[in-house]
Amino acid sequence: MKNLFLLLSLLTISFANAQQDCDYSFNQKTEEGIEVKGTKEYMMYEKIFGGNSQYIFFSLTNNGGTPLLNFKILSKSTGFPELYCFDNTSKIYIQLTNGKIITLISATQQQCATLVYNPDDKKNMRVLSGTFLFTKGSLEELEKSSITYIRVRYTTDTVDYPIRNEIESETIKEKYFPNKYFINYLNCIK
Repeated sequence: MKNLFLLLSLLTISFANAQQDCDYSFNQKTEEGIEVKGTKEYMMYEKIFGGNSQYIFFSLTNNGGTPLLNFKILSKSTGFPELYCFDNTSKIYIQLTNGKIITLISATQQQCATLVYNPDDKKNMRVLSGTFLFTKGSLEELEKSSITYIRVRYTTDTVDYPIRNEIESETIKEKYFPNKYFINYLNCIK
């Protein structure tokens, strides 16, 4: 009986720690035979306060063997959301629960958020996307430890974003687990 309980406990732990299924937005081969695949966007941060909202989404891409992080920030406001830009000096710093800090380097040239007016909710919206390269050894660390903070160095500003264990999105009406994003999804681009 004791052995059966131990076996059931181990199976439960194994299933709880299992990586997520891969959900791709694209998965194809080029004419040269290079495989390019990318995961769907995943909400990492949501802040809604006083009629303003801000969201950060990650997705992962493997472009011919090079793993990339795609970063998107979307800000909505009745006024004008803050303008953020990326350039080749921009970086993303990811603080892990084990105390290590991982640095991702911008692969994006000068690019600023675009401003769009949404007549449905009468809000201005800014969207900024960028692509970042993983540094040597960072993938292995990200697979082992969950995330606590993300610091983004934009062209003229540096902003910290606390990462929660769970987000029950008010806007999208789905549940996300951003602190384990890399643990669950890095296997999708290997």
